[in-house]
Amino acid sequence: MDKDITYDALIIGSGASGLSLALRLADGARVAVLSKVALSEGNTRYAQGGISAVLDAQDSLESHIEDTLVAGAGLCDPDVVRLVVSQGKECIDWLLQHGVAFTEIESTDGAHHLHLTREGGHTHRRVVHAADATGQVVESSLEAHARAHPNIELFEYHNVIDLITSAKLGLSGPRRVLGAYVLDARQQRIRTFRARVIALATGGASKVYLYTSNPDVSTGDGIALAWRAGARVANMEFIQFHPTCLYHPHARSFLISEAVRGEGGRLLLPDGSAFMHRFDPRGELAPRDIVARAIDHEMKRLGADCVYLDISHRPAEFIRSHFPTIHARCLELGMDMTREPIPVVPAAHYTCGGVVTDRLARTDIEGLYAVGEVACTGLHGANRMASNSLLECLVFAKQASLDILNRLPDIPLPPALPEWDESKVTDSDEEVVVSHNWDEIRRFMWDYVGIVRTDKRLQRALHRAELLKQEIAEYYGNFRVTSDLLELRNLVIVAELIIRSALQRRESRGLHFTLDYPAPDDSHPPKDTVLVP
Repeated sequence: MDKDITYDALIIGSGASGLSLALRLADGARVAVLSKVALSEGNTRYAQGGISAVLDAQDSLESHIEDTLVAGAGLCDPDVVRLVVSQGKECIDWLLQHGVAFTEIESTDGAHHLHLTREGGHTHRRVVHAADATGQVVESSLEAHARAHPNIELFEYHNVIDLITSAKLGLSGPRRVLGAYVLDARQQRIRTFRARVIALATGGASKVYLYTSNPDVSTGDGIALAWRAGARVANMEFIQFHPTCLYHPHARSFLISEAVRGEGGRLLLPDGSAFMHRFDPRGELAPRDIVARAIDHEMKRLGADCVYLDISHRPAEFIRSHFPTIHARCLELGMDMTREPIPVVPAAHYTCGGVVTDRLARTDIEGLYAVGEVACTGLHGANRMASNSLLECLVFAKQASLDILNRLPDIPLPPALPEWDESKVTDSDEEVVVSHNWDEIRRFMWDYVGIVRTDKRLQRALHRAELLKQEIAEYYGNFRVTSDLLELRNLVIVAELIIRSALQRRESRGLHFTLDYPAPDDSHPPKDTVLVP
C-alpha cells in the first residue's frame, strides 16, 4: 500500500463543508481532500446570498429558530435547529479569523459593522454576506488556508468510484468504512485510498434536473456512495427549486440571488403586472417553495417562457454596490438591471434530504461522516430557509471534527485493501450511451418529478429510472470507468431515491407538492421519509 494514500481522515468534496472540516482536523490528523474537478468548482463558489447568523441587537436566537421551524413545515428537528442557530456567531468569527472579507457598513459613530441583509422566510436582517459573491469569497479563503497547511493534501480531479466497507470485504463485526476506490481522471488510473475515517462533503444532487442553478458537479455522488455502502437516506422528495434563475440561452445556471427580492425586487408577469400578492401575504419575501410554485403556475397559465424580476426602482448606485456580480453578468448579456426587469425562471437549487446523520455528523456506518448538503441532519425539514445552508456546513464540520479528533486515537488503521480489478473490462466504444442516458434522466425528472407532481407522473418516472438503472449497470460492468459514467451511475440512483421518497409522501408539505394530495395531512405528526438500502 502506498504510504501517500493512507490517511487519518479522507474528505470527499472540497466546498465549505470539506475544507472547513479539513482545517479543523489538520492540527491533529493527516487529512486528504478529494475534489472530482478543480478544487473550487463546487456549489459553495456559486452561493451568492450569505450565511444566516444572529448578530443584530434587535434579533434573537429564538426568532431565528422559529423562522427555521416555520419554513421547515413541521419536519425540522427542533434540537438540531437550536444547535445550529446557537453556533452562528461563533462560525462567522471563525471565518473572519480565516480572512473572509464580509461586506461592512460604517455607522454614524464611525465604527464598522458587518452588513446584514434579509432574505425570504427571515423576520430580521441576519444574513452576513460578501456583496453578492459570498460563496466565492469563503471558498477562496478556506482554499488558501488548506493549501498552506502541511497536514492537508489536496487531490484534484479525483472522482470516487465506491466506498470500501468491512461488509464488502466479508469481515465480521459492525459495518465500518475502510477506504475508497478513486479514479484519478488526469492519470486515467484507479487508486486505493484507505483511512481511519471518511467524510462525505459532496454537496447536493440538483444536476438530476434539466434546469438547475448548480454547477455540473452536483450529481449526488455522496448520497449514492453512502446508499451503495448501506447507509439510510431520508427526505429526498424535498428538492428546493430556486424561484429566480436567469433566463437566457448563454447564462446556463446563473442565479439571481434571493437578496434582490430581500432588497425590494418585485416579480412581474410579461405584461408588467405584479402577482405574488395573490399567492401569499408576504409577497416576494414568501418562502422559496411558495414563490417557485407561484411562478410555475403563472408560466403554465400564460404559456410564458419566464417571468421578470424588477429592482430598477432602487437607485442605480445601490444596485451596483449591492449586486456587482449579478449586475455585471446581466450587462454582459445586454441587460441593465438598474433600468429594466430581468427574465427569470425557477430551477432546481438545493437538496434538503440526504444521508441520515446524527448531531455529530455520523452516518449509520462506523467511521463514515456526512457534512453539508449531502446530509439530512434535521435542520431543514421540508424546506430550507435561505442562507441556513452555509451555516449548516460550518456547524456540522465543527461537530464532526470534535467527534473525529476525540475518537481517532482509538481507531486502528484499516487492513491492506484489495486493488481495483480491471481485468474483465474494455475501453468503451459507445460513449453516446452515457450522454443520451444523462439527458434522458434530467428531462424526465424535470417533466415528472418537478415543482408540481402527481402519482401518475411519479410512476412513469420510476419506470424510466428502473430501466435506465439496469442499462447503466450493464454498461458499467463491461467498460472502464470514466468520470461521466461515474456521475451517470450516481445520478440514476439519486433520481430513483427522489421518486421513491415522493411516492411515499401522500400529502403536500413544504417543497413536495402533489395534485393528488394538495393539502398537508395533519391527522398525525409529520414523519421523515426514510429509505433503507
